[in-house]
Amino acid sequence: MQIEQIIQNAENSSFGLWWLNFLLARLIPFNKPHSIKVIKISKSEIQTNIPYKKKNLNHIKGIHACGLATAAEFASGLLLLYNLGFKEYRLIMKSLHVDYQYQAKLDSTAIFKLSPNEFDESILKPLLNDGVVEKVCEIKVVDKDGNLLCLAKTIWQIKSWEKVKTKLK
Repeated sequence: MQIEQIIQNAENSSFGLWWLNFLLARLIPFNKPHSIKVIKISKSEIQTNIPYKKKNLNHIKGIHACGLATAAEFASGLLLLYNLGFKEYRLIMKSLHVDYQYQAKLDSTAIFKLSPNEFDESILKPLLNDGVVEKVCEIKVVDKDGNLLCLAKTIWQIKSWEKVKTKLK
């Protein structure tokens, strides 16, 4: 089964969501010890959770800033790949900027939304014309009480694999 099909199954099935998270924990081993999980996914929205647990805490007993940033980056990257497909385009993060607002003392959720129209206009059309695009994604991270913890901005460079150069000339 292809990853796109696994994600599609996760949209409406609790078992599908469990299976997706099981696979992602193995495909992205960096996230596994932090227990970052997808809790909701569709073509237009994703939510990832980072739990309030000892491994994720900083010295003042809040979820570490880098953990919140990772949950945000993971959310935007996965949603972009789900919409683009995993075979035709390469996705690489160019930059990540996070403005922290409130200390994370509860389980936290990163929320990224991308409407079909925005995807077509800001990503698909430029990719079809130029083969490369930079997409700024704004991700909101909130705790389970709804407090805004931070706003993250990722800039993703998206290229068709034909335009990717892996060797210096």
